[in-house]
Formats: sequence, structure tokens, C-alpha cells
Amino acid sequence: MSTAINSTNFGDETLEIIAFRLHDQEFCVRTTTIREIRGWAPSTPIPHAPADVIGVMNLRGSVIPIIDLAQKLGMKSTVANERSAIVVTEVHNMVIGMLVDRVSDILTIPATQVQPVPEVSASFDKSFSEGIIATEHGMICFLNLSKMFKGSEMEDMAA
Repeated sequence: MSTAINSTNFGDETLEIIAFRLHDQEFCVRTTTIREIRGWAPSTPIPHAPADVIGVMNLRGSVIPIIDLAQKLGMKSTVANERSAIVVTEVHNMVIGMLVDRVSDILTIPATQVQPVPEVSASFDKSFSEGIIATEHGMICFLNLSKMFKGSEMEDMAA
């Protein structure tokens, strides 16, 4: 069994990632998917929206959905505060905002540092994660946004 994901899965020998916290856990995504990082601002709720959609916000004239990323990942909802941030990203050609507790760091790491997610059980769906990054400060779960937000789900949010 391989202990690291082959760097050809990522295309480059290094990866640029942005790390953020949800509760006491560290997660990251590729910087290439990020449009901007904004401070927390209340959003406008949408009636009958999915549970992980907090609402919408105006981003320079465009209305974008704001997702409670913790709830999307099966964690308890994030309670926004002054340290919270909205990570604005583009997934399947749609711009969305993801509520996180705080942005931690922007890192450049060797692709070989990304290790596969261990098999937990036969019914465990690890498709939301590209792998785990072990650092001197702990573990970072590397999220796969395109698998977290399926194309059909994005169309429903836009409707």
C-alpha cells in the first residue's frame, strides 16, 4: 500500500493551499480555486434552502450562496463571530462563499506530503477529501471542492 499520493495526481511537484479551521480541525483547499477571502458579514436567509446554505450575500453586484462548510462536512454548524471568514471560491463555474472559523495560513507543500485518507469502513465515503497532510503542527484534511459540490447541486443553488 502506498503511503503517499503520487504527485502526478496533482500535476505539479508542489501544491499551493490555503488552510482554515472549522471548530478544532484544520482543512485546506487549493489556492487556485479561491477568488478571495472576506471578513464575516451577515447573509440574507433563503426560505426552504438546504440546511448547509446559510443564505446569500452581494459580492460586487453578484448574489452568491453562503455555505456553512462545517455542516456540509457533517460537523455541527459554525457560529459566526468577528474572527470568522467567508472563503469565496469557484466550483463548477459557480461562485460560492464558504463560512469558516478562521483562515490559518497559505502554504506551499510538496505533493508527496499528501497522504491518502485511511479506510475507516466499507460505507465510509472519503471522496470529499484528496488526502491528509501531516505537518509539525498537526493534520490538515485536503478537501476536494468539486466532489463536495456536485454539478447538479450547484445548479439547484443557482435556481
